[in-house]
This record gives sequence, C-alpha cells and structure tokens, in this order.
Amino acid sequence: MFKKIKILGHIFEHQDEIILRDYLALERTKLANQRTLLAYLRTSLYMLLGGIAFLQLTDFENIRWIGYMALALSVILISIGIIRFYVIKARLDRYYKKASKEKNDSK
Repeated sequence: MFKKIKILGHIFEHQDEIILRDYLALERTKLANQRTLLAYLRTSLYMLLGGIAFLQLTDFENIRWIGYMALALSVILISIGIIRFYVIKARLDRYYKKASKEKNDSK
C-alpha cells in the first residue's frame, strides 16, 4: 500500500510552471473528489437503511445477520470514503502550495 501512495505522490508532482489549464484541472479534481465522497456517503446511508430494514423483519429471524452485516458495511464504507477524501485533499493542497510557492519565488 505504501508503494502505491508513493507512486501516486509522484503523479501529483509538477515539473513546469503552473498555467491556467493546470489550475482548472486541479479544480476539476477537487470537485471529483467531493463527488466521490458524496457517493460513498450515499451508499453508506443506503446500507444503513437496508440493515435497519432487515433488523425490523420479525418473520425472518434467521436472516438477521444480513442486517448486521449491512450495518457494519455502512460504517466501513463511510470510513473508507472519508479517508480517501482527506488523502486526496492533502495531496492537492500540497500541490497547490508547491505551485503557488514556486510561482511567487519566480516573481
């Protein structure tokens, strides 16, 4: 896992001066990151509702485990979504800081 993070870190490093097109691409990436977090949140809420619905079924006691599994999966999904959001957000912030610092240094 650490190798992947290291490899992805190299993707976000820039070599040349940042131009408008690059800033727009970074903004699109930020928006995509937010959209992905909302998708994780939506999926987690559906799993939560499904788990509660399975636990409310009184006639089907032998499949209550599906409800508990859905509740656990809901917590796991929202955790993964939040972690991914902040990891990508930190990488983008580092990129912006490097880019703006280099731009200010060149002036």
